[in-house]
Amino acid sequence: MTHLVTSEEITTSPEFRHLSTVAGIVVDLRYATDNNFVGRDLYSPFDCAWLHRDAAAALERVVAWLKLARPGATALVLDALRPQRVQQQLWDALAGTELQMYLANPARGSIHSFGMALDITILDEAGRELDMGTGFDDLTERSHPALERVMLARGEITEAQIANRQLLRDAMFQAGFQGIGTEWWHYDCGDRDVVRRTFRRVL
Repeated sequence: MTHLVTSEEITTSPEFRHLSTVAGIVVDLRYATDNNFVGRDLYSPFDCAWLHRDAAAALERVVAWLKLARPGATALVLDALRPQRVQQQLWDALAGTELQMYLANPARGSIHSFGMALDITILDEAGRELDMGTGFDDLTERSHPALERVMLARGEITEAQIANRQLLRDAMFQAGFQGIGTEWWHYDCGDRDVVRRTFRRVL
C-alpha cells in the first residue's frame, strides 16, 4: 500500500525540495492561478512549488543541459507537485467528458502527487515561451507527441514547432525524465510503476 504524507508535512521532510532551491528556472504554477482549464486557483492555501528530491536533482540536470545546448533559454515549470486532493478536483471537473483521458484516475494516483512529475516548457532568450503548437493544457490531438507527424501532414503544426518540442524532449530525456504520448509538456521522473509502489503520495 502506498505511504501517504500531507501537504503540510512535506515542508519539513528531507524527501522533498522546494522549487526555490533549484537555480536557473522560472516557476509559473498554472493551477495556483485562474489561468488553467478549470478557470480557478486549485492550490491555495497550499504551496505546491515542491518536487521529490530525485525529480529536483533531475531538473537541475535539465538546467545544466539547456545552458549548453541553448544558451539563454530557461526552463519554465508549469506544474510540479499536485496533491491528491487537487487531482480529485481536476478529475471531478472533467467528469462525464472524454477529456478525463488526459488525467490519471485519483484512485490510482497521478505521478504529480508523488512529486515525481513536471509540466514544463522553455522560455527563449527574450523570456517568451517557445512556440510548441499549442498552449499548456490544450486538450486536443495537436498536443499529442505521438501524433506530431499526422498533425504536420494536416498542416495543424509546423516543423519549427516540432523542433521546439524536440528540444524540450532532449533536455528532459537526458536528465532521466520520460514523456507521454498525449501531452508535450508532461514528463515523469523515472518509472511510473516504481514510483507508485515505492514513493509517498502527497494528499
